Amino acid sequence: MQKKGKFDYILLETTGLADPGAVASIFWVDAELGSDIYLDGIITVVDSKYGLKHLTEEKPDGLVNEATRQVALADMILINKTDLVSEEELNKLRTTVRSINGLGKVLETQRSRVHLSNILDLHAYDTLSGISLQKKLEHVPTAPHLDQSIVTVTFEVPGSAKEESLNVFIQNLLWEKNVKHKDGRCMEVIRLKGLVSIKDKPQQMIVQGIHELYDLEESLVSWKDDAERVCQLVFIGKNLDKDILQELFITAVADAEEQRTAPGKDGVGPSH
Repeated sequence: MQKKGKFDYILLETTGLADPGAVASIFWVDAELGSDIYLDGIITVVDSKYGLKHLTEEKPDGLVNEATRQVALADMILINKTDLVSEEELNKLRTTVRSINGLGKVLETQRSRVHLSNILDLHAYDTLSGISLQKKLEHVPTAPHLDQSIVTVTFEVPGSAKEESLNVFIQNLLWEKNVKHKDGRCMEVIRLKGLVSIKDKPQQMIVQGIHELYDLEESLVSWKDDAERVCQLVFIGKNLDKDILQELFITAVADAEEQRTAPGKDGVGPSH
């Protein structure tokens, strides 16, 4: 990277068993690296013929299998070799992929043929993602609940958050890992994304989390004076319980005064 201007784009292909979150985290930790290049997005390719087998494979000791984690962390998912399976098999795979990751974009391909404009310049981690994220949050699919370890959970809460309390809420999830499912299992958040309103800040704030790292920054969109402020969050992870997450967010984060004055609304977005 010392030869600035040499590269237009870098595609980093990890091994088949790699955890892409660990690689992605480097760009947030290494300030010098991040000043020259930025993380644009994570792309995962799913094999139509064997993908379902890999995604549903049970690992010992409650470990998450690598294929499921790779789909969970993806911003773009290519379901490849669609010509080698029946429509019924393809539908099962689509449903499974969507239930794991309801936020990533899905493209179906043969021989991995895809136009570069679909997989480059995703801007999945910077302020430009704020506008596209707003549209995505409105259309996170309501996937059927499947008996699998990793799922997507989303909710919306009216009002503004207190920044300090939001930080504590996220740190408890990502660092302390002390938030538990109703059956006692610890919730593990692999990916966190959302648009939140922070009290006294005019801009919509983007929150991004991956592994044990997270970032909160201003988007390019400001709240309109007459707009009802809301916080919209999407969690992808293991042992997630939507009701508990939403209740904790309301209790620990949402501004009490705004909660009392917010218009009647159940504050629940699409989920499963």
